[in-house]
Amino acid sequence: MNFKAMLLGGVFASLIVSPVLADGHKEISAEKIKEVTSKIDTSAIIANDKADKNWPTHGLNYGETRYSTLNKITHENVSKLGLSWSTSLESRRGVEATPIVVDGVMFVSSSWSIVHAIDAVSGKELWRYDPEVPKNYAHKGCCDVVNRGVAVYKGLVFVGAFDGNLHAIDAATGKRVWKTDTIIDRTRNYTITGAPRVYNGKVLIGNGGAEYGVRGYITAYDYKTGKQSWRWFSVPGAPNKPYENASMKTAAKTWDNSAEFWKAGGGGTIWDSMAFDPELNLVYVGVGNGSPWSQKIRSPKGGDNLYLSSVVALNADTGAYHCHYQTTPGDTWDFTATQQIILDDIELNGKKRKVFMQAPKNGFFFVVDRTNCKFISAKPFVKVTWATGHDKDGKAIVAKGARYENGSTYEAIPSAYGGHNWHSMSYNPQTGLVYIPAQGIPLTYTDDPNWKLNTHVAGQAMSGMGWNLGVVFNKVPPKEKPFGQLLAWDPVTQKPAWKVQYASPWNGGTLTTAGNLVFQGTADGRFVAYDAKSGKTLWQTPVGTGVVAAPITFEHKGKQYVSIGWGGVYGQLQRATERTGPGRIYTFAVGDTAPMPALVKRDPANLVSGVAFKQDDFGPGAGLYVANCLFCHGVPGVNNGGNIPNLGYSSKSTIENLHDIVLTDALQEGGMPSFKGKLTKDQTKQIAAFIQGVADSLKPKPKK
Repeated sequence: MNFKAMLLGGVFASLIVSPVLADGHKEISAEKIKEVTSKIDTSAIIANDKADKNWPTHGLNYGETRYSTLNKITHENVSKLGLSWSTSLESRRGVEATPIVVDGVMFVSSSWSIVHAIDAVSGKELWRYDPEVPKNYAHKGCCDVVNRGVAVYKGLVFVGAFDGNLHAIDAATGKRVWKTDTIIDRTRNYTITGAPRVYNGKVLIGNGGAEYGVRGYITAYDYKTGKQSWRWFSVPGAPNKPYENASMKTAAKTWDNSAEFWKAGGGGTIWDSMAFDPELNLVYVGVGNGSPWSQKIRSPKGGDNLYLSSVVALNADTGAYHCHYQTTPGDTWDFTATQQIILDDIELNGKKRKVFMQAPKNGFFFVVDRTNCKFISAKPFVKVTWATGHDKDGKAIVAKGARYENGSTYEAIPSAYGGHNWHSMSYNPQTGLVYIPAQGIPLTYTDDPNWKLNTHVAGQAMSGMGWNLGVVFNKVPPKEKPFGQLLAWDPVTQKPAWKVQYASPWNGGTLTTAGNLVFQGTADGRFVAYDAKSGKTLWQTPVGTGVVAAPITFEHKGKQYVSIGWGGVYGQLQRATERTGPGRIYTFAVGDTAPMPALVKRDPANLVSGVAFKQDDFGPGAGLYVANCLFCHGVPGVNNGGNIPNLGYSSKSTIENLHDIVLTDALQEGGMPSFKGKLTKDQTKQIAAFIQGVADSLKPKPKK
């Protein structure tokens, strides 16, 4: 039976029969999907943690450990893994989602927040739901039109769409049940890229947008109706308005009002991590960076600027503040605390402690008491220069000069890319180790003397796209070199157990299992299994394109599978592979032998040549390029592009006629915004001069 022939308006009609495929596997009926997904609720997710046959929520369990008790795939037989199936998600933009699997049915999102329901055993698509995000919305997000996953609860699938709408979808049919606008102010550039979490009938979702000047918050919605249950703001609003709650009154004391920070939003978006402790009835959320990034602009007299860069515990029923721990007081480096929060009970000094663990961007691994948010320990898991350590209360001791005072330049290590970013880590209670996709991508910081709120300023990073940083990057070239590694970290001793070096930063999230395994995809296009105790490589297979999404594992009818997808923001402008192809889901099992899909080798890229330009246009063009093009297209000619083309490798006619693209909606369907009204035709000629000038400088000089 051809499911695609049954598609009608993006969904399939109810199936009456379940034909048997050649291998004996029955196609899944809508009735069966309804039956199995209707059973998924809070108690089912908790119960699954003991058997792990399904992958019912984003981090596998509410503690988000990404540790599976399944052990049919082990360090002894993992070398026999073979492809069960692969399916195209028909996207060439970032794919960052963790799939959800319930009794043989997979739900996964792709770029533009499109949701796919897939038979997890055969790989056949069952239905597809498109939330119809306007393509001209793409420029309102900092980091590609990505989505990190969906949630399933009592027969519904929930997805937060890139344009800020939360959708509830019938899991059986793919039809919309309700849609709720989560954005409090449509004049500001809010987005959603994170996965919802659901517990006790509430759907939690936060928003992105701090780079554009917004105020952060998280909201809980009733799963049946989409009506708001509660909302908690992460930073205070304008002082002439009432505080929403006591936590906002407390936070306001840690901000300087003289610069009227609320006009730039304040930041603190809650765009990714959430964890839930059913016993304590607390939900833990990771809060992002300030808006603008530079503290001297948003809060000139300093202050901790609560609750930026903090993990905050909220009452799960009401959203009331319980406690917090701030990983980076007075953040000025984009050191978000939105990275994964893991909940577990670990033994410290002979006593079991309820803790949360986090390895945020700032490079320290934190162990914190989750009952009261009291600091236990923190040690750097990568090289750290911005702070020298922590005082007895767990407050970071900032290194001299790290805040790039008085116009100085500072190479903060890690940088805004993070020692660990959103790529999920995992915790194995058998080995006692946390497996971190660690990295370093160098940047130097200095204050932007031209910064103005919501003003397009040449040389101000991405100001033409609405970015709100207040920082200039790499005015002085950084000395550090980029790196990527898989790091096995002991949270008790706060020391590394082993590490694996990679060819590039921005590698995939990790999965660990009771089979003594760690799985991870890499930026150079491999899917790898390691011995969880030693780090020895046990198995790997090429998947062609770079991987950043985290793998999952599940069991169906006694057989264990492992699945993974690919994509990512760093991959917009950089790549470490020579192959290309659409976003895919790959699923593997021991002994399976399906053929790998064909991938296309990228054509050798030639630097653009022959575009005539005025030398006087090069300098102004550089400032305009930084303000409008850099973070999507990269530096012209440096690496020949990721998912978005590097303009240094464009054709001559493209660069000569740049205005026909930049000042129109010609490429809007691909996510390219129009700069009409922001740039002039003469300015596009200056940008062209910069592109061609850089390309010329990179070409080999003729031998004399």
